[in-house]
Amino acid sequence: MQSLAMIENWPVPTAAAAVVTSDGTLLGTHGPTAHRFPLASVSKPLAAYAALVAYEEGAVELDEPAGPEGSTVRHLLAHTSGLAFDEHRVTAPPGTRRLYSNAGFEVLGDHIAKATEIPFAEYTRQAVLEPLGMTSTSLEGSPAKDGVSTVDDLARFAAEVQAPRLLDPRTVLEAQSVVHPGLKGVLPGYGHQNPNDWGLGFEIRDSKSPHWTGLSSSPATFGHFGQSGTFLWIDPAAGAACVALTDRAFGPWAAEVWTPFTDAVLAELAASR
Repeated sequence: MQSLAMIENWPVPTAAAAVVTSDGTLLGTHGPTAHRFPLASVSKPLAAYAALVAYEEGAVELDEPAGPEGSTVRHLLAHTSGLAFDEHRVTAPPGTRRLYSNAGFEVLGDHIAKATEIPFAEYTRQAVLEPLGMTSTSLEGSPAKDGVSTVDDLARFAAEVQAPRLLDPRTVLEAQSVVHPGLKGVLPGYGHQNPNDWGLGFEIRDSKSPHWTGLSSSPATFGHFGQSGTFLWIDPAAGAACVALTDRAFGPWAAEVWTPFTDAVLAELAASR
């Protein structure tokens, strides 16, 4: 795909990207796709997928207590537990505000580790990474932000989310559907959003503006971006997903280049139909 070459003009030391369709076809790649990049918050969808495997295995229930009083596994996945951003401190009653929380995902990881009697990084490896052949990916440390992966591996993950083999498709559909509709909150890097919609570990585009995806991205688009200059989006309307990883921290540069890049990818996809 010619549009992927746009990453050569990004003001970053290293970048790689790929587009994969809903049937697992790799439409194109650009850059060092086997290079291992820090994912920052793109770690969260991987952690969420592992949590959903734990749910389907019966190790946890989505509505069982987890985290602050009144909070559940579902609240933690959807950033509605009330926990602060990077502190294990309660700032709102569960289910009342969309408070993006790394601490919530750390509590989630601890909860699943206790339920399964397996350290969360190892559980994620066994439940998600190994079955998908993601041999260059690890989620040691914080499940919210300490993942390391490659474009090659994340393309495998993006193909899985679009056509699930590890999970029941109904579970993945729930993960990409809004949990607690209508809640407002801050989308890190893009300011206050009303509503600030999220699924189970995936951010949902809906009508958010500004946003890190494209102006032409469908409202159903879901995924995540990371403060290490990384993103993964899946657009069901386009029948494809895009991964882009860099080694420069998120900032104004990313907001300037990511949207036209995504629009170019979507335009090329549409033209090839």
